[in-house]
Amino acid sequence: MKLMQDFEMSIDNASELSFVRKMFDIIAPRYDFLNKILSLRQDVVWRRILTDSLKLKHGSKVLDMACGTGDVALGICKKAAGPVKVYGADFAGEMLKLAKPKIEKAGAQSMIDLVAADAFEPPFRHESFDLITIAFGIRNIQNKPKILSEFFTLLKPGGALAVLELASPGPGPFRDLYQYYFNRILPLVGRFFSGNSFAYTYLPDSVSKFPTATRFATMMRNAGFSSVRYRKLTLGIAVLFLGQK
Repeated sequence: MKLMQDFEMSIDNASELSFVRKMFDIIAPRYDFLNKILSLRQDVVWRRILTDSLKLKHGSKVLDMACGTGDVALGICKKAAGPVKVYGADFAGEMLKLAKPKIEKAGAQSMIDLVAADAFEPPFRHESFDLITIAFGIRNIQNKPKILSEFFTLLKPGGALAVLELASPGPGPFRDLYQYYFNRILPLVGRFFSGNSFAYTYLPDSVSKFPTATRFATMMRNAGFSSVRYRKLTLGIAVLFLGQK
């Protein structure tokens, strides 16, 4: 596919950022709807597991990177026993536009600030955050060791990183069924509702290239994180990684 070849070329030419940003801006209006349809609402369950795993203290300062339309940021505010401050950062402006009314509807404006930012050039000082979360975003970043190191520098000593990402299940009948759905059915449904034929072909391709859970956990350790652990969700089609600074 020529568009996929163009994407691979864009990585080589260091223009990955603008390419992926444009893709997410295009699909933003149908993003939430398609997430729920295509995952059979498992994305809601996975985000809840992520927020339930967090140890939020009174006054915690949180960075939700690749925040999309704000679901994780809102989940963090809902879980927090007391006031917290969440910075929802994303490089796709259309995603942030959709996040704003959701935050206002929830009455969480005082707890969540939206920031248009590139993950590699965040407008924050080192050791600013007690917690960093990123859900379904890190597979879109080619240089994962570099971004993990960036997250490490942004965390305060004792801070934590939580990464939620799609993955491929292990060998077996479920994997075969999942691969058929993910590579054949999902792109057709995504294209029908979003009008974008590439985005939902790119999705299974990016998931297939994501490191194994063991390998990604090793990347986290190499970036300096300790107590690294992971939990496979829904027979391994998503994984939650946790680590501490």
